[in-house]
Amino acid sequence: MRRVSSAIIGGGLALLAACANASPSVGRDPLAALDHGLRPSVIAPGAAEPGWSLAERMRHYKVPGVAIAVLKDGEVVQAVGYGVRQAGALDRVDGDTLFSVGSISKVVTATTTLRLVAQGQLDLDRDVDDYLKRWKLPASAEAPRPPVSLRMLMSHTSGLGVHGFADYQPGEPLPTVVQVLNGQKPAKGEAVRFKTAPGRVQDYSGGGVTVEQVAIEDATGQPLGALAQAQVFAPLGMSRSTFESPLSAARGNIAKAHDGAGAPTALPRGWESFGETGASGLWTSARDLGQLVGGLITSYQGRGDFLPQPLATAMMTEVSPSSFGLGPKLGGAGPGRHFFHLGANDSYRAFMEGYPETGDGFVILTNGANGDALAAEIRNALADAIGLGAHAPVRAVALRAPPSPSPDYAGRYRIDPAVPMDLRRAAADSFEYETLQVRVAGDAIEIVLPGQDRPSPLLPLGPAQFVQAGLYTNVFAFHRDAWGKVRGVTVSIPEADSMAYYARD
Repeated sequence: MRRVSSAIIGGGLALLAACANASPSVGRDPLAALDHGLRPSVIAPGAAEPGWSLAERMRHYKVPGVAIAVLKDGEVVQAVGYGVRQAGALDRVDGDTLFSVGSISKVVTATTTLRLVAQGQLDLDRDVDDYLKRWKLPASAEAPRPPVSLRMLMSHTSGLGVHGFADYQPGEPLPTVVQVLNGQKPAKGEAVRFKTAPGRVQDYSGGGVTVEQVAIEDATGQPLGALAQAQVFAPLGMSRSTFESPLSAARGNIAKAHDGAGAPTALPRGWESFGETGASGLWTSARDLGQLVGGLITSYQGRGDFLPQPLATAMMTEVSPSSFGLGPKLGGAGPGRHFFHLGANDSYRAFMEGYPETGDGFVILTNGANGDALAAEIRNALADAIGLGAHAPVRAVALRAPPSPSPDYAGRYRIDPAVPMDLRRAAADSFEYETLQVRVAGDAIEIVLPGQDRPSPLLPLGPAQFVQAGLYTNVFAFHRDAWGKVRGVTVSIPEADSMAYYARD
């Protein structure tokens, strides 16, 4: 397994570089970066950083409304809005406008769970079947006697499937949570069942978080919405936040849904509903969600009593083999270490990030289907302004010696299952392909992944290293042995400190 040792060393060097490049926040106004600081995550060879404005990128992505909150020292210092709640209307977005935030709901559900753990009502490591009354964990060939804990459900290591769920349009009936778990109409998804044995693999599971929701509801006798109100929203002053579904128009100041063309959708009401509350049903504002980020940071620092410091630390520590802690995903190192989560429902995209060592953080909410790409560029601008070395741009280079890329990189590669899951981590989840195909044509190189309609171009980082751009970057490193033959390719996700190895097929 010499190649694995090399990957570990490479990952360690990258981690040290991240620590060395991080510097304390210098007091700049992060919102000022929105005038000229939006950028992609990967810069093409020889290109300057584009310095886009938020306004021009909102037009580019056809996203009519954005709300942003910025934190300093664990406190929300700015909560502002840009654009409008509905395309063609005049109602402006502000820091208190309600947005659907998709899977960021999972962080609120996890926080609710941890508050109940702190009060002695729940145990992180007890078999959740002891709490479940309306539904029981289904035995399977992969897990004939499946003991699953809340810790597993919160860190996506339970072995349960169902990544995400479809939204419900106005007029469509909403399923009960038990119907969601059983995959019964009017639920739109498949039944939540075990894909692997518990504790062995990171596999992002909205189904698992729905089991978490039922466990805490059955254990307390209260619905998640009431629990979150008492345990999270009220203590943190999140007065606009709710798990209500369908959301009542009476709440007012609501950002309406838009499709990829920027047109209003989910009409006539203007927003969708969600059958799986804990996994994706939260409505909140930038200011409110910033209050949550701040409450978690100050608890971690021992400056607040919202969560006991040991539980806040556990929340922000990876649960092996996962890149998640107890709810949020984790990345970076040193002052730039951060917890974060993306949220994506049909017509809304959201992002939250907090830096537990320094108290910095931000929240980005959008009301358009292209908002994830926009949020990535906003994230880059805010992280650059904060100045802690997180999300630094990856700069591609021009290959010099022809033929470049080497033609013998082309071919089919197959996953090597011998790489331990503690190294694969997030790559076992977000890059879960058994095979991949590499194509080389002239100076262009691209990968073709199973089930994808179009190939993905790669940009060079060196003669044998290439990067695939996106919200998170994948780095491909080709391995040529002592006989001069290409033997395989390592796919690494630097943000999650994880890797997979594909051998030449």
